[in-house]
Amino acid sequence: RHLDLFSGIGGFSLAASWIWGSQHELVSFCERDEFCQRVLKKHWPDVPCISDIHDVRGEKIGTVDLLTGGFPCQPFSIAGKRRGSEDDRYLWPEMLRVIHEVQPRWVLGENVPGIVNLALDQVLADLESEGYEVQTFLVPACAVNAPHRRNRIWLIANTQSAKRELSRNTWERREGFANGSCDDERSFSDAESEQTGRLFKRGVPANISASRDWTGQTAAWSTESTFCGVAD
Repeated sequence: RHLDLFSGIGGFSLAASWIWGSQHELVSFCERDEFCQRVLKKHWPDVPCISDIHDVRGEKIGTVDLLTGGFPCQPFSIAGKRRGSEDDRYLWPEMLRVIHEVQPRWVLGENVPGIVNLALDQVLADLESEGYEVQTFLVPACAVNAPHRRNRIWLIANTQSAKRELSRNTWERREGFANGSCDDERSFSDAESEQTGRLFKRGVPANISASRDWTGQTAAWSTESTFCGVAD
């Protein structure tokens, strides 16, 4: 059972259908853009689409196996004012609420690299507080042969506990990290990030790692063209 939040034109759901085939049960979309809604309706005519994330209620949906969502990037993107949690489009708390209510075994999320310094710490801490183990990755568009870099942060969270009770160790890690005393903290410079095209991990605990790239190679990627480019 799959709940797809901030669905866009259904990329997560399409990929899931490729993997699970007839076993993939798509419970609902959540998408407010009218054009995207029409695309979803065309390809998944029998799947309901909820327009507003605030209207997604766990008691109506029930538990799911997979929850996906590319929650809004505008609060973090370099194309905007980067107000983070002060932006009224900061909808991570609503996605977290839905996660708490539907109790997915797996969570897959996506956002722009700007989230690293503005909110990624909080996102990871929130998921840990719900009993998840989380791994973060940077996968650029060029990884699937697009002609530009377009870095994106991906997070995968999994829980083996049905009730996902918060352990003392998890709480201690969260408290220590929030107070700036996490011994596992490490960082990479902006220069290194730009040089290699990899995730600069300021504030990300070492046990939440990102692959240097999808093949393990260290070759740098050229930056995308400024003409018709896509902002991070």
